[in-house]
Amino acid sequence: MGGDEAMIVAGVGFRRSADASEIVMLVEQALARAAVKDESLTQLATIEALAFLSAFNEAAHRLAVTPVSVTEQALIAAALRGSTNSARSMAAHGVGSVAEAAALAAGGPQAELILERIASACVTCALARREIHS
Repeated sequence: MGGDEAMIVAGVGFRRSADASEIVMLVEQALARAAVKDESLTQLATIEALAFLSAFNEAAHRLAVTPVSVTEQALIAAALRGSTNSARSMAAHGVGSVAEAAALAAGGPQAELILERIASACVTCALARREIHS
């Protein structure tokens, strides 16, 4: 790739009842669906209101990635680049998909969605990629 690499960010939204295992399982499923190597994943991102929960931090630890807390302003700005529009997410957080917006916000303005939101019982996950030019 001529020194260029991609940074992959997994954005997650989840109910407070979700546990780390469910978050990890869905992130791994998302990586498999997008045909992305696990080691390309560098960050696990979610909204500030959920970032302090032990399930989120435990999931980041198990995935061996950096946990990232996304501010509400950054989430709303990044949501414009998302593609899912969940009425439930819109009512609760003001964005169509917490997972998509968190992945895009953490990835930065150049990030692109590579996997739209997928869901399990209590967790949603989306993937964004940012090219890193060396």
